[in-house]
Amino acid sequence: MGTIAENIRMIEDEKAEACRRVGRDPSEVLLCAVTKTHPAEMINEAIDAGITDIGENKVQEILDKYDDVKKVRWHMIGHLQTNKVKYIIDKVCMIHSVESLHLAKEINKRAEQHGITMDILIEVNTAQDENKFGVAPEDTEALIRQILGECPSIRIRGLMTIAPYREKPEDVRPFFRRTKELYDEMAKIESPNLDFKYLSMGMSNDRVIAEEEGSTIIRVGSAIFGARDYSRK
Repeated sequence: MGTIAENIRMIEDEKAEACRRVGRDPSEVLLCAVTKTHPAEMINEAIDAGITDIGENKVQEILDKYDDVKKVRWHMIGHLQTNKVKYIIDKVCMIHSVESLHLAKEINKRAEQHGITMDILIEVNTAQDENKFGVAPEDTEALIRQILGECPSIRIRGLMTIAPYREKPEDVRPFFRRTKELYDEMAKIESPNLDFKYLSMGMSNDRVIAEEEGSTIIRVGSAIFGARDYSRK
């Protein structure tokens, strides 16, 4: 591992190469730094090196770090309980992990209270992995239409998925490809509250495959910051 700045530069270089291979513009792919367990000083170092967006898995970590981190866009990327929505509704720019109408209604309620429209992604469990959250691919359209019908203070910006871990990153390509196909299908839905721009897929070990398959947000933690320190709370 190099310094945080060196690691970010390497990731950006690899992204540029992956996009070149498939005829994409690298600027289409946002690097969202995943800051789970990492302290504010490391996050600020990443911001100084050019990071504009960070993702947190837990509400409490957002609250603990929020005032100590430099100006940046915060993303909620982990599983979100309805009783925690109120704590972050005015702090994050997007919630990546919406998988139910129940959660969407709570986000909508809190967004209305703050007079904002909250951007969300629908989390899709493309691999049908019972250990992961997310709506089944075949149920995605129904959920989107329910949210559009009942949640006027939400704007649906795209999809998110977490691929199953595989020793060879190449083996997750079918999951990313299927999610991109679903994304393209769902993007055709016409609604003023649906504006697909983001396909959030790819993490430290499989980000290059995701970039080749159409991801527009990669969520990268350990490749930037090194191994997580789970002794930190």
